Amino acid sequence: MKKNNIDKLKRSIQNVFDGNSKKILNPRQIASMLGIESTEGRNEVIIALKLLVKDEALEEVSPGKYITVFKHKFIEGKVEMTQRGSAYVIPDEGGEDIMITPEFLNTALNRDKVKVNLFAQRGEKRSGEIVEVLERNKMEFVGVIQVAYNHAFVVADDKKMYTDIFIPLDKINKAKNGDKVIAKITEWTLEHKSPIGEVIEIIGRPGYHETEMHAIVAEFGFSFKFSEEVENEANKIPDKITKEEISNRRDFRKITTFTIDPDDAKDFDDALSIQKIEDGIWEIGVHIADVSHYVKPGTIIDEEALERGTSVYLVDRTIPMLPEKLSNGLCSLRPHEEKLTFSVVFKMNENAELLDVWYGKTIIYSDRRFSYEEAQERIETGKGDFAEEIKKLNELALKLRSDRFKNGAVNFETEEVKFILDENFKPVSVYKKVRKDAHKLIEEFMLLANKKVAEYGHNSKKGTPRTFVYRVHDLPNEEKLKLFSAFASRFGYIIRTQSQRAISQSMNELLAKVEGKPEQNLLQQQAIRTMSKAFYTTKKTGHYGLAFDFYSHFTSPIRRYPDLMAHRLLFEYLNNGKSANAEKYEVMCKHSSETETRAAEAERASVRYKQVEYIKDFIGEEFQGIISGVTEWGIYVEITEYKCEGMIRLSNMADDFYEYDEHNLCIVGRRTRKKYQLGDIVEVVVKEADVLKRQVNLDMAGNVITSRNLRRAEPNRKDRRRNEKKSNQKSKKKGRR
Repeated sequence: MKKNNIDKLKRSIQNVFDGNSKKILNPRQIASMLGIESTEGRNEVIIALKLLVKDEALEEVSPGKYITVFKHKFIEGKVEMTQRGSAYVIPDEGGEDIMITPEFLNTALNRDKVKVNLFAQRGEKRSGEIVEVLERNKMEFVGVIQVAYNHAFVVADDKKMYTDIFIPLDKINKAKNGDKVIAKITEWTLEHKSPIGEVIEIIGRPGYHETEMHAIVAEFGFSFKFSEEVENEANKIPDKITKEEISNRRDFRKITTFTIDPDDAKDFDDALSIQKIEDGIWEIGVHIADVSHYVKPGTIIDEEALERGTSVYLVDRTIPMLPEKLSNGLCSLRPHEEKLTFSVVFKMNENAELLDVWYGKTIIYSDRRFSYEEAQERIETGKGDFAEEIKKLNELALKLRSDRFKNGAVNFETEEVKFILDENFKPVSVYKKVRKDAHKLIEEFMLLANKKVAEYGHNSKKGTPRTFVYRVHDLPNEEKLKLFSAFASRFGYIIRTQSQRAISQSMNELLAKVEGKPEQNLLQQQAIRTMSKAFYTTKKTGHYGLAFDFYSHFTSPIRRYPDLMAHRLLFEYLNNGKSANAEKYEVMCKHSSETETRAAEAERASVRYKQVEYIKDFIGEEFQGIISGVTEWGIYVEITEYKCEGMIRLSNMADDFYEYDEHNLCIVGRRTRKKYQLGDIVEVVVKEADVLKRQVNLDMAGNVITSRNLRRAEPNRKDRRRNEKKSNQKSKKKGRR
């Protein structure tokens, strides 16, 4: 038998064993599986088996019986559960994700750090078995308790928690059947089908606003309250600024300074000062609350701030990173009060070209607190106090913005949903937040300050890079970009991919053209998903979306811990300190990125809850929507007017049997060949709205309007109740936002 032929046969036999890794097989069975019937062929199988045993690929467990030799390859990574019970492990070392089917999870839960035994690869996807949970992501879960005669279970709200938690009756902590609670897992071994736990807190009865908001906060691992120890420590911090402290700072108290923030803001991180140095030369100060003066490393307040990582903004409240005395008091740059700040001061000409930059500790006195609406009025009318100063800042900001886009920045403008709530926190109106020049004015100067701080933090006088905290944003994923380009072309938009500059320019053109169109939100969201996710690290790689080689977060230390780290490092380097320990800061950066993700998820959950609560009043009514997602079990439709997403189950589409086409992201009727694809405009009826699950179920109301004739689609304006609510909104003078 030729060597090539025997090698080919060995590979075929190995494939048989890979597909039957735990089975003992004999030569006759193997020959049958390979379709070999001749005596000569069976003899060749026996020869190949002997060679595979010699190669230590197979083991002959008894005469004529063989089993594969397991060569374990262990990989560590993080679990990402799907809502259907299977999971993927994202390897720490990089590379393709590892698919884990439910029977091989072995008690691992979403975002746990695990060790995986990698199976021999069959087909395109890698798969394996979790052999050890190295680190639990969390042990506490929010859910509804179901109390029976001799035991109880907590059914978790988290859709990625695939099992109930068994609670012995002596561990229910006086919870009543149907209560929403926080349960802590205390034990889970392979012998137990479900984890065993105890109730550690009763939140309240499901469906009530306060209960659901508390549940969202707990679900994502945050807390409304600070410990008594933290509050006491904050209260001990002196309110008075000493003369000695003032003498060590640059004094801006007599220079025109003001803040511009949302109308309902209480924690003012940043202020701007402006003064004319000479004809055509301006000094612009970006003054940031000097949190590092009050919060020292290693203190209990600092440890709590690091653990929280960020403030969380829900629809009805803010969960601050720092105790109120600091966040809304000492550190907040309130008007007509002397405040300690850390500043970046720019000297620039009329073309917004930088002539000089100064960094240092300062003291300011804010002359005025503007809301965005008040500042916008001065930009548009040129009237009111400080109108000239605001107009000049806006002129400079517009030039900075223009230069940034010329350099390749991408203009991501996402639609943000806001609510007007009544006295019982019930949503009475939904509106989309509009960003105008006043918002962009503040944004440009904050971006410039963050950029210049990152540059200074990185570059030492000796030319050796220093440890610093960067906000980095990698290049777009090439495969995702191709998919997005094909998707955008359905709407008539072209994404040019021949260079990074071409990508950013064509992306900006698209984002400008879709503004105000029905497909705006969908294309904006798909564009963002194409991009890599920004994160914190000590490893400088630049920020693709902003087109900056250096970028950090420095301007919001009241609400973001990475900004506080940047303040400390900058101050150290301004005073000729040595480069900080990169490993120590990298750990804190990673934690900050994780808490940022959880905070964003909590914020989205609170918005989703209010969207579902609002749409519940429209059961049975028709809306126009755009297909925002297609899966094998249903299609997701975003109601255009309220940006609320619901699902139409394929099993409820009675006009045909629809099949999922994964490659083209569509479903196709088996009989009619009718196609529904991502981006199509459809008319839907609200069928159900479950506020507890934060889910909306829809039914199809009429025929699909494809993306090709999208421009001819007219919005649906037929609902009487919506018009009534809009009329009520106009007459309503005040509302919580």
